[in-house]
Amino acid sequence: MTEAARTVFRGATVVDGTGAERYRADVRIADGLIAEIGQGLDAPSVVDADGLVLAPGFIDMHAHSDLALLLEPEHPAKVTQGVTCEVLGQDGLSYAPVDDTTLPELRRQLVGWNGDPEDLDWDWRDVAGYLDRIDRTGVAVNACYLVPHGTLRTLAMGWVDRPPTPAELDRMRQVLAKSLLDGAVGMSSGLGYTPGMYADTAELVELCTVVAAYGGFHAPHQRSYGAGALAGYAEMVEISRRSGCALHLTHAAMNFGVNRGRAGELLELVDRALADGVDLTLDSYPYLPGSTTLAALLPSWAGEGGPAATLARLADPAQCERIRYEVEEKGSDGCHGVVADWATIQISGVRSAELAGAVGRTVAELAAQQGRGGTEVFLDLLRRDGLATTILQHVGHEENVRTIMRHRVHTVGSDGLLVGARPHPRAWGTFPRYLGHYSRDSGVLTLEETVARMTGRPAARLGLRRRGRIAPGHHADLVLFDPERVRDAATFEQPRLPAEGIAYVYVNGTAVVRQGRTIGARPGRALRRTDRGTLAA
Repeated sequence: MTEAARTVFRGATVVDGTGAERYRADVRIADGLIAEIGQGLDAPSVVDADGLVLAPGFIDMHAHSDLALLLEPEHPAKVTQGVTCEVLGQDGLSYAPVDDTTLPELRRQLVGWNGDPEDLDWDWRDVAGYLDRIDRTGVAVNACYLVPHGTLRTLAMGWVDRPPTPAELDRMRQVLAKSLLDGAVGMSSGLGYTPGMYADTAELVELCTVVAAYGGFHAPHQRSYGAGALAGYAEMVEISRRSGCALHLTHAAMNFGVNRGRAGELLELVDRALADGVDLTLDSYPYLPGSTTLAALLPSWAGEGGPAATLARLADPAQCERIRYEVEEKGSDGCHGVVADWATIQISGVRSAELAGAVGRTVAELAAQQGRGGTEVFLDLLRRDGLATTILQHVGHEENVRTIMRHRVHTVGSDGLLVGARPHPRAWGTFPRYLGHYSRDSGVLTLEETVARMTGRPAARLGLRRRGRIAPGHHADLVLFDPERVRDAATFEQPRLPAEGIAYVYVNGTAVVRQGRTIGARPGRALRRTDRGTLAA
């Protein structure tokens, strides 16, 4: 046993991840595990934790670090805010399972979320290969993976707007089952993005039945967070009832003007489902604006056939007029069934250097400056940037955010994009914002409640049997922070500032942050589900 493998946190205020009341103790770790909790403990390495809180490492239930972990494996955006595990493969779109035909198109579609590095060796095609690649790279945090339904659908049938044939549905089932055996913890769906939005309820029930058989869960980006929000949530609950699959409502929100003050209606639906025995949890981020790609606002028909087909439509004046009508007058399904308010849509990142001046401006501001209509600017940006533009959508409501985070099945997800000139600060600030702004400063949640939402509760959803709690025999994923100083420093103007008050972060017993600074350690690994519906670690 090496000296570095044995450490005592002396005099810590322990918040153990269960929601139980805090207590003062020494905590000793050895060989990557929590070895002992007590008084007067000793070890070759001692961390003075007097006045600091020791909590389990935070679990990000909704992360978009699928490429960032491979490109910047020290992962400062997450470890500096105390994250020790992320759930990847979100919103129905990622890079496994794929083949040589679908991978290039997915790379093109996801450039706004993750970039598209040409020098990356794309040496995997299935989920096992992707998880193995994480382990070979060596990363700072642990990672779980969801099978992305849109990626699965593309592999079986391309970007087409129709139900699958029996043969195509069988292929989706087979690849999904293999992906779960390869280690995925469940399936995500992106029903607000193409091609996932082409799937009907019956298709999702069939696939969720497979997920349920392997003990996984369904994490949907449901069809609408605007005009059709409650109907969309009800559909997700119905899919769980019919399939027997556990449900995790990802980035749960009630947005846009039509939903101001209506979070309670969502939670009534959640409570009815729980009372009926549906295995249901949810997550949210602690900010009002959302974040996505500009292309996501397009109507679903405009995405059929994939990115190249979309760009061809954007070169056709008749198709552009049809898009204008749906976006400006009807309410595009891509824009949650509401008419686009260009004053709420702010450019956060572009791929083309010649468009850099648009970053930080709303579409309405650009339109006024250029003397053009908002939809004209919208379509021009999509064409010139090859669909890569990312945006912030200022459509949230504080009372809804607070109401949702108080619910007893709530967990935390950042939903943070890590690319672009000015990405959403939630990528760097979500967890300390909960601890500082919402717990300490606003009193919306107690410290114990907040930590449970970040640790024990998400660990239970993921099936992580020995993570998410401070208890002997559990993996030493730990965060030591100052409860009086912890806060998010990232802002919309400076979104990549690390959190304050996070002193130490340990992953699998190895420090990745020491005295508030990253130290380059990469002890994380892929956490895989076995064929018995449990995780290997």
